[in-house]
Amino acid sequence: MKIAVVIPAYNSEATIGSVISRVNKNIDDVIIIVVNDGSNDKTSAVSQAAKALVLSHPTNRGKGAALKTGFKKALELGVPLIATLDADEQHPPEMLPLFFKALHSNSADVIIGNRMKNLKKMPFQRILTNKITSGLISLRIGKKIEDSQCGFRLIRAELLRDILLNKNRFDLESELILKAGIAGYHFSSVPIATIYQEESSAIHGLRDTLLFIKLYLQSLWWY
Repeated sequence: MKIAVVIPAYNSEATIGSVISRVNKNIDDVIIIVVNDGSNDKTSAVSQAAKALVLSHPTNRGKGAALKTGFKKALELGVPLIATLDADEQHPPEMLPLFFKALHSNSADVIIGNRMKNLKKMPFQRILTNKITSGLISLRIGKKIEDSQCGFRLIRAELLRDILLNKNRFDLESELILKAGIAGYHFSSVPIATIYQEESSAIHGLRDTLLFIKLYLQSLWWY
């Protein structure tokens, strides 16, 4: 079964080649879509050299915007499954086969990586933020989501055709869960290693917290 792996990338020349190579080693019949989100380094060139399909934003628009660009292309290609992972090696591509297994064994529509089983390498602020946001999302959709902030996911294409995603930054990942959950789609998870590189994180604590609060309040009006 052909699948697409969407990788949003911003100034990721040091790691993107390795990520692409590791995906190819672990998944057969895969289309790797790298969305170069306005990088000013060699992210695009390295990705092309590694034989990925590269889409580029002329300026940095945010992770959510990059994911939407990748989703659009994957849907145009007609693949039934779309995986997402980060370009900085936080998400081990070697675990992708476990996501496929979980998708089929649980009849789920979305599989989300769960880092909350091993918190030793996650900064306390991120643990607290993740627990709060995951708890609020779980309450809103009536389904248990253990790690709502993890971007390592496997998604059925029909879900992405069905829901309209509007956000452009990290809040898109929460938006996807909220809208899919409210629409009645099913979730499961796969425990993954916690690989954390705080110094390279693109998350802006206050801004992204405010964006989540805004999104959550908006979701109270969704049906």
